[in-house]
Amino acid sequence: MKKIKGPALFLAQFAGDDAPFNSWDDITKWAADCGYAGVQVPSWDARLIDLDLAASSKDYCDTFVGQALDNGVDVTELSTHLQGQLVAVHPAYDLQMDGFAAPSVHGDPKARQEWAVDQVKKALKASQNMGIGAMASFSGALAWPYVYPWPQRPAGLVEAAFDELAKRWRPILDYADDCGVDICYEIHPGEDLHDGVTFEMFLERVDNHARCNMLYDPSHYVLQCLDYLDNIDIYADRIRMFHVKDAEFNPTGRQGVYGGYQSWVNRAGRFRSLGDGQVDFGAVFSKLTANDFDGWAVVEWECALKHPEDGAREGSAFVRDHIIRVTDKAFDDFADGGTDDVQNRKMLGLD
Repeated sequence: MKKIKGPALFLAQFAGDDAPFNSWDDITKWAADCGYAGVQVPSWDARLIDLDLAASSKDYCDTFVGQALDNGVDVTELSTHLQGQLVAVHPAYDLQMDGFAAPSVHGDPKARQEWAVDQVKKALKASQNMGIGAMASFSGALAWPYVYPWPQRPAGLVEAAFDELAKRWRPILDYADDCGVDICYEIHPGEDLHDGVTFEMFLERVDNHARCNMLYDPSHYVLQCLDYLDNIDIYADRIRMFHVKDAEFNPTGRQGVYGGYQSWVNRAGRFRSLGDGQVDFGAVFSKLTANDFDGWAVVEWECALKHPEDGAREGSAFVRDHIIRVTDKAFDDFADGGTDDVQNRKMLGLD
């Protein structure tokens, strides 16, 4: 068995315009001070990283990683969640999704999609330049407006959506293979890859591509009433990244999974800081360890109630306490009486 690395922190929810969250030097020092050993980097945030330079300059990447190490943290992975979302956008979301892209492509879905693909490829190249073997992303979505089957979906609609999704991502996955980097899709509502079945539909269409993998986040499965522990066993070979995020689901006579269009505080299902929700992280870390997951345990703070800085500091200790130091011996070794092939056959009554 292998030991999970961590704790690490996803910086997307913390980057801001005020110190210490507005520069790479300061935010990595802050993360180390919170007890983190690594950070996952939102590649779209120019306050933290120059993605164009990272994709084109190994020297820049060496300096970027080196500064983080000097401040006490590793760079665990780059994230292209926002850019990946834009690889496939249903027209119903065009206006809303423009905010994820550069102003130069607003109002032009074709140009925006081309920009997004270029961004994802740059992040893959930057990951290679940093010596990192995995990148986090979203799949985007063409079928999501039709997730509920009423009105009845026309025959072939979902299949056409997934065919197109695979067509857009296959060249990116091939490029990822050239870079030696896995793309780990966060399985997430709002994406066409939102559960195991949809991941498998996509995986089949990209010919079981070796670079097509999963970012496992149990919080999204709690809110779907999906068995998040069984999921680890089913997809052990594809889970290459781990977001440690808590959630709770408390349905009432008034609302359930869909939430009644309420704010996060007032939904039946909501994200919580680590330890405040319903995820059995003891079981999650045990399952991942038993399945030889040796990636990073990355805290993604999202909570409807608690202040992010409190959630971050508590989260580092929470993860550190849950990482299992794997054993190098069996607990019953003391009772080993010794054996050999001859004795084994005698014990079975074969001689």
